[in-house]
Amino acid sequence: MKIEQIYTGCLAQGAYYIESNGEAVVIDPLREVEPYISRAEKSDAKIKYVLETHFHADFVSGHLDLSEKTGARIVFGPTAQPGFEAHIAVDGEVLTVGNATIKVLHTPGHTMESTCYLLSDAAGKDLAIFTGDTLFIGDVGRPDLAQKVVADLTQDKLARHLFNSLRTKIMPLADDIVVYPAHGAGSACGKNMSKETTDTLGNQKRFNYALRADMTEEEFVKEVTDGLTPPPAYFPENVMMNIQGYDRIDTVMQRGNRALDPDAFEAAANETDAILLDTRDAGVFAKGFIPNAINIGIDGSFAPWVGAMIPDIRQKILIVTEQGREEEVITRLARVGYDYTIGYLNGGFEAWKEAGKETDQIESITAGEMAQRLQEDPALTVLDVRKASEHFSEHMIGSGNIPLDYLNDRLSEIDKNKTYLVHCASGYRSMIFNSILKSRGYDRVINVTGGFKTMKESGLFQISNYVCPSTML
Repeated sequence: MKIEQIYTGCLAQGAYYIESNGEAVVIDPLREVEPYISRAEKSDAKIKYVLETHFHADFVSGHLDLSEKTGARIVFGPTAQPGFEAHIAVDGEVLTVGNATIKVLHTPGHTMESTCYLLSDAAGKDLAIFTGDTLFIGDVGRPDLAQKVVADLTQDKLARHLFNSLRTKIMPLADDIVVYPAHGAGSACGKNMSKETTDTLGNQKRFNYALRADMTEEEFVKEVTDGLTPPPAYFPENVMMNIQGYDRIDTVMQRGNRALDPDAFEAAANETDAILLDTRDAGVFAKGFIPNAINIGIDGSFAPWVGAMIPDIRQKILIVTEQGREEEVITRLARVGYDYTIGYLNGGFEAWKEAGKETDQIESITAGEMAQRLQEDPALTVLDVRKASEHFSEHMIGSGNIPLDYLNDRLSEIDKNKTYLVHCASGYRSMIFNSILKSRGYDRVINVTGGFKTMKESGLFQISNYVCPSTML
């Protein structure tokens, strides 16, 4: 038997490929399904099932494309009501894959249809459990997402379901079973996830706060809901796409993979309501970019930040990126439901400059230069755009905090007549922040390269005493 975790760092997401005696299953696939098909072909195996642990919020699953291209049957757990053909398993149902069996364990709590899949070998020994967003390494799934789709499902109700699911379905299992979750550290689906992406269930019983044997239901509800912040705005949209269906990935790629010369690109920008999305490195972007473009670097947490900063997943998008990375950008946008890329700048920003088109810049300074500026003009405003929990934990005394996640909601707090020195942890998020402000007519923004890390290391600023933000997202 083969068990392979296919981990995607940008989304902190784990999909799984399981193979036994010429048959395979894929659990929680990403939107681009060719890697799973190629993996099965490599072993001359047939993909029999596509197992979904729940209707995902943070990415669009590839279940429909994978089923259509391979004939695999889509399986959801009890209570799921998809808008397409799928097998809705009953609690305790056993699926066979080659010489192995997979038992369906209904574990409502993160969502009501949430389901874990318990894998056993030919002798009946339980080997692994694929827990989706029910159980992570070091944490459990947040119980407040389903209420964004069904209002009656309050986080309190879902947390109580989750408490019972963990204690009746998962904790009684053997300690040597390997836990394979859907996410790791960096995902917005939980609070305290480990950087490790697998563990034994026995270790989780010992070290995961949510699996304490002496924990009461009331204590669980309090701890699992404490510190929850609103989820990214695109989450409910992705849930509905996963429930109702979506355009095939081949259609999305064909629509977006259109090379436009500078004149055609400019015309498309002027004639449509498309956002200009520049995915180059923040430092490169700052030195020159197309006016009104926003920067979300492809080499950071690209897809989640696109989801957080572009409210409408149906938004048309024009891409500026490094040559050769156009298809990658279109694919990674599609992973989170942004299917309406309508073209890219052929030749990238260099072609734009060579055509004599207008460009813009964002001033960037080091921590040392920042200290000098503040000494010369104490009235300058320092703006920390890290999460509230990061700012709470440790910050430059006197700095303000507008987390990048909430820029769209808090734009009115920013004065166009003031100059802002903007920083995050390292420079990735602050450039997103500054580029969005620039695109909306806020010209007096200066980026601090290296962010809080270099500010603290410089010793030039008063830094607050460290506080552990253990309960905050």
